[in-house]
Amino acid sequence: MVQEAFTRAAGRWPRLRDYDQPEMWVRRVAINLATDGRRRARRRLAMLAQLDAEAAAVVPPISVDGLAVAAALAGLPRRHRQVVVLHYLLDLPVQEVARQLALPVGTVKSRLARARSALAMQLNVEIDQARSGHG
Repeated sequence: MVQEAFTRAAGRWPRLRDYDQPEMWVRRVAINLATDGRRRARRRLAMLAQLDAEAAAVVPPISVDGLAVAAALAGLPRRHRQVVVLHYLLDLPVQEVARQLALPVGTVKSRLARARSALAMQLNVEIDQARSGHG
């Protein structure tokens, strides 16, 4: 706040130098900036609290299965993860996924098949490890 107040004073120095106490102007500007910053922070916190309350009603609780799927998705190559997310999570048809990614439909289908296979293998390994107590 102080640095900003001095910056503003520097831009107005031709007028401020004639003041009896220009440092009082700088102090007042710094105080006003601090007060405004505090008000802005309070408004942001109130807005975030409201958004958190709204999001809590919409976002399902985290599950072990959900975490396993997220970890498995993170292990996929980006090109496979893209088609999985667009097709299965955003519920886009294969043709729309192809259009969005500027790929042939056959490429999207191939990537989906490879991604499903990789996810199945990864999730089965994690399930087997969890059952045997190693995961």
